[in-house]
Amino acid sequence: MVPSDLDFRRKPFTKLESLAAPIDLINLDTDIIIRIERLSQLPRGQLGPWAFEPLRYRNNGEENPDFILNQKPFREAKILITAANFGCGSSREMAVWAIQELGVRCLIGSSFGDIFRSNCFQNGLLVLQFSADEIQAMQAMADQGPFSVDLMLNQVQLPDGSKKSFSIDAPIRKALLEGLDEIELTLSRRERIKAYQEKMKSERPWIFQAA
Repeated sequence: MVPSDLDFRRKPFTKLESLAAPIDLINLDTDIIIRIERLSQLPRGQLGPWAFEPLRYRNNGEENPDFILNQKPFREAKILITAANFGCGSSREMAVWAIQELGVRCLIGSSFGDIFRSNCFQNGLLVLQFSADEIQAMQAMADQGPFSVDLMLNQVQLPDGSKKSFSIDAPIRKALLEGLDEIELTLSRRERIKAYQEKMKSERPWIFQAA
């Protein structure tokens, strides 16, 4: 069981202000995010210490001081600014869990692995895409102060005060804003579903006849 304070699927995402840690490595795959060996040993809720293990730790088990998440003030960053094709490779959903267990709630990058991106949204992790040039500029100002991500306004405010608008699919946005999982999102449309069923019963009654 994942601890309740880490179950981001149930936590509405409205506005987040945090330092954003730049991870400027292209094609960073899910095996780097969480090694398969850890998945066979540990349950959900205990993956966070091993997220980005090959980058965070040296061969002797000590922290690698060159890795951004081992450096102050980025240890507590809730936003990651990633390079192209982040989350490629294996489709393992546990890569998203491991990132969440670091306390991260938002990824900002130029491109992501398709399945990884889908897994992020299904687990309540906001993913935003901007052009490669915009991401490079964001990474360059990461040490200048916090970023503010406002899902109600669909806007990111950068440390220099400038603002970037983004778009996101309406159902995903609703699920994130209200802290809904896929079942709850479907149930939120129960009146529309009921109306459709009644319409079909009227127009095609044979569908509903017992065999």
